[in-house]
Parts: sequence; C-alpha cells; structure tokens
Amino acid sequence: MQPTFLLLIYEFFKTGLFAVGGGMATVPFLKEIARRYPWFTESELLDMIAVSESTPGPIGVNMATYSGFRAGGPLGALCSTLSLVAPSIIIILIVSRMMRQFQENRLVQDAFYCLRPASAGLIIGAMASIYHETLFHPGAASLAAWLNIPALILFALFFTGVIRFPKLHPIVFVALGAACGILFKL
Repeated sequence: MQPTFLLLIYEFFKTGLFAVGGGMATVPFLKEIARRYPWFTESELLDMIAVSESTPGPIGVNMATYSGFRAGGPLGALCSTLSLVAPSIIIILIVSRMMRQFQENRLVQDAFYCLRPASAGLIIGAMASIYHETLFHPGAASLAAWLNIPALILFALFFTGVIRFPKLHPIVFVALGAACGILFKL
C-alpha cells in the first residue's frame, strides 16, 4: 500500500476517534491535515465544507470522502471514509456488548457528562474558523483588503433578520448561496 493511503487511513482514523460532536467537529482536524499534507489547502477546505453541507449525507463523511478523493482518487476516498467511520463502529460495537455495565457505571456517566462541553468547544472553534475565513481575507496588506465587504454585508443582513425568508426548501438557500458567491465572487 502506498504511503499516501496509509497516511489517509491514519489521519482519518484519528479524526474519527477524536472529533466528538459530529461533522463540524472534524473541521479543526481537517485544517491540521491541510497544513501538514499537500492534499488540499485551508482555502479549499471552505469549498469542501460548502459542498459537504449541500450534498446528502453526514458532513464529516462527505468531507472525508472529498479529501480522500483529492489525495488518492477513488481508493483514497474509500480509505479516508472507512477510516473516519471505523472508530465509531468499533466503539458502538464495544458499548453495545457491555451496555448494561456502562449504563450504571458512575465513571462512564461522568465521562459522557464531560464530553458535552468538549464537543461544544470543537464545534464553536470550527464555526469561528469558518467565520474568520469567510468574512475576512487573512494576510491582506490593508484593512480594506482584509474585510470581505460583500460577505460582511450579507452576513449582517441575514444575522440581524433584515432579510427574512418564508419557510423554503433548503435547496433554495444552497442555490442562493451559490448565486451570491458567483455574483459577488465571495
């Protein structure tokens, strides 16, 4: 097996093992992967998030598949996807076999209680990173170049509720987001 595939298996197994809290909790791990390997850039990570959010399926699995495909084609996609979900499958199999013992164990209850703020922290960290990358241009020479004015205006309008939408199908918002991105080159 080529080193790229072994690295994909290692990195995504580790991500699947420690990204507690769902797909968005994988973002900090993916940022680290982008820094360490030439598979994708941090800027491409934002595109991956957009594609993963707008396609059916869990975002973490979609991003692992996309990353693996970028790194090693179809076999890379398979390696990264299976490696991401393997820890969850292993843990669920172990927990389901010992469920009665785990349910009553005070130590296990306390561990799960402490995992809640950890997963919230991972998700908030990912959210802050996405906001920063989307609303600003890190490394720009001037304040005017640093601010992503069209993105900041759209964010402010949606966040404050100035622009309100009736209950629409989510695909409408995906299409609107894509149109704004093309129109304003966000």
